[in-house]
Amino acid sequence: MSTHLIIDGYNLLGRTGGLSGSIENARESLLHALAAYRHRKQHLITVVFDGWQQGQPTERHENRAGVQLVYSKRGERADQVIQRLARDFGTDCAVVSSDHEVMRSAKASGAFVLGAEEFALKVWTAPGGSAVMHKELDIEDESRPRDPKKKGNPRKLPKSIRQRTRQLKRF
Repeated sequence: MSTHLIIDGYNLLGRTGGLSGSIENARESLLHALAAYRHRKQHLITVVFDGWQQGQPTERHENRAGVQLVYSKRGERADQVIQRLARDFGTDCAVVSSDHEVMRSAKASGAFVLGAEEFALKVWTAPGGSAVMHKELDIEDESRPRDPKKKGNPRKLPKSIRQRTRQLKRF
């Protein structure tokens, strides 16, 4: 079963430096990269863009290159649409955003959460590439004294990190 990815479009573009030029060109570039990623991984992808200031009176949906685009309606932020979609899909989705409120709401709905930088690294890395986020997976320095009350294998990563690593392998 494939995972449904819900992506905060402008958040991902902003975190990867895509908003420095033309917004239309940045969106097209993102769309092509996500279409290639979808082709490799077979995940359903929904990208949500803000339309709250200059958008249409109703929410607008497009399907381009196998990627569903959602533009929020005027007066509604993309964050609200993402939170609603995360509630609807629950544990069957993953949310890509670096917005703390969106991340917290998605986790509460049971969704897996990826930071924008972390996901961008996966999208723009060639298949089979070795660029993987290992910053949070570093084993603590063994030269530090260990609490004598602790039990278990000192070289084994905590269960939460091992579980997140397993989940990340799907992407």
